Amino acid sequence: MTTVSLAPLDLAALLSSRICHDVISPVGAIVNGLEVLEGEEDAEMRSIAMDLIKKSAISASARLQFCRLAFGAAGSLGASVDTGDAENVARGLIGNEKTALRWNAERRLAPKNAVKLLLNLCLIAAGAAPRGGILTVDLEGEGNALTMKVEAKGPNARLSHAAAGFLSGAPAETVDAHSIQPYYTILLARECGLAIKASTAPDVVTLTAVPASRFAALAEPTESPVGLPAQAESVGLANPAVL
Repeated sequence: MTTVSLAPLDLAALLSSRICHDVISPVGAIVNGLEVLEGEEDAEMRSIAMDLIKKSAISASARLQFCRLAFGAAGSLGASVDTGDAENVARGLIGNEKTALRWNAERRLAPKNAVKLLLNLCLIAAGAAPRGGILTVDLEGEGNALTMKVEAKGPNARLSHAAAGFLSGAPAETVDAHSIQPYYTILLARECGLAIKASTAPDVVTLTAVPASRFAALAEPTESPVGLPAQAESVGLANPAVL
């Protein structure tokens, strides 16, 4: 199997496709609701359509705000970002009737790429528990000592095939719009000088990002692997050859 090396334009195109995919659904629902309003005279149906439009508009706004911070510049290049803003967009996107978000990180200014990495870890963790559950976020330290942990706990929680593949360090032949987000997460971790460990237990997936120099101490296999081959339980990003 060959390793993947994306050109900058390909990376931008795939990330754009991913963002558009996330936003198309609520925007399409808004359009459908407006079409119902245009030709419907029944009061109850108009009320249902208005409720659909309202909920879809809120969803679209939440997804755009999250994507702006997780994938976009969100300010000048190299600037620090308030982690309180990251919490707000994460709650808007992830916190719902199915998933409870427990944000244990104290509010602070952190490097922009570190905040983007944290949000992308949240996205992977949320995808690992599609039936809902509890998502817990911990952030400690500053600068070169920064560490972060995101845990997803829910029924049959497990990493997606794309996330498991990239986080295992296994080489891949291609990257598409479905796998670009975990690929991008790896790039962010490397840029921050952090290494990621993905560990599993029954109904639990834990993603930990620590300084690469400390990674060896965390690279122990889990005792109760679920949904991952043995080589995918611990993942290091210090080696550029991974991709």
